[in-house]
Amino acid sequence: MHILLLIIGLLAALLILGCAYQFVATRRDRLRYASRGRWIEIGNRQSLFVVERGSGSTTVVFESGIAATHLNWCTIQEEVSQFGCAVGYDRCGLGWSSPARTERTPANVASELHRMLEGAHIYPPYVLVGHSFGGMVMRRFALLYPDQVAGVVLVDPMRCCEWPPINAGQQATLNRAIRWLRYAVPVAHIGLARLAVTSALCGSGFLARRMANAAGDGGRHVLGRVTGELAKMPGEIRPRIAAHWSRPDFYKGMRRHIQAVPETVVEMCNADPIERIPVLVLTPGQSTPLDDEEINRIGSNVKQVIAAESGHWVHLDQPDLVVQSIFEMVMAHDPQAVS
Repeated sequence: MHILLLIIGLLAALLILGCAYQFVATRRDRLRYASRGRWIEIGNRQSLFVVERGSGSTTVVFESGIAATHLNWCTIQEEVSQFGCAVGYDRCGLGWSSPARTERTPANVASELHRMLEGAHIYPPYVLVGHSFGGMVMRRFALLYPDQVAGVVLVDPMRCCEWPPINAGQQATLNRAIRWLRYAVPVAHIGLARLAVTSALCGSGFLARRMANAAGDGGRHVLGRVTGELAKMPGEIRPRIAAHWSRPDFYKGMRRHIQAVPETVVEMCNADPIERIPVLVLTPGQSTPLDDEEINRIGSNVKQVIAAESGHWVHLDQPDLVVQSIFEMVMAHDPQAVS
């Protein structure tokens, strides 16, 4: 009996220490890494974290993939800031922004982005740049606020036409991800997620590999993909990403995004094409190019460019191509933007 009580006491002490470690480390991360941006109130007791670089008559706004933050665009944003105002931000539920209070559908996210731009006094015209799920957000933004949009660059946008109707296998995949993210929340609360992601992104990776092995083939596959893509990013960015992935709110926010995938698919499959506004789609060489029907669904003035050396993360594989595409879009709208 005494041994059992001792074990329970030790476990309780470890949990308390883990929670304290997580609390202190989160406060430290916020002070250390959030100073490069600012928070903009968008109503409903929510605020979005935004990072601005450069200046110019045309504003380039970046929207990240489904689990990514403004950090995913850091290298591109710095390059773009040399010829325009470059704006990155974190969606509600991700990064340093407030938790999400609405479904994570393109229409809701685009509306929040618009309120943030207005509140921050970041003025149009906008060149919108979106990757994967972010491409759906930027398409919706262009449909909602066409008079404010000068052009759109879609970096391997999510192909909703591949989903409907969502079949049992696809739904099972979504449910599995949602379940894992639910488990991740308490793990993050006691600091274990912080230890794992810090090991994977900023250390030897030993602890991360051990935890991935414990999760089986799925865990090893996810770790391999994540570390492979993040290896393409500057080393100084990785501690900031680790800070985001260490927080319980990250896993809650990502779960909200995954839960909204079926609604996102329906919304965008029924979306009108973008009229008149020029749209450039960057398709990875590892993917099947969009056919004419898919291009026409996107808009009436769409050009597709194949990023021959890229996988899904074109902006990490061929950043120069993405920067050049944005530059050409800015110049097409305002030839005097760069003197």
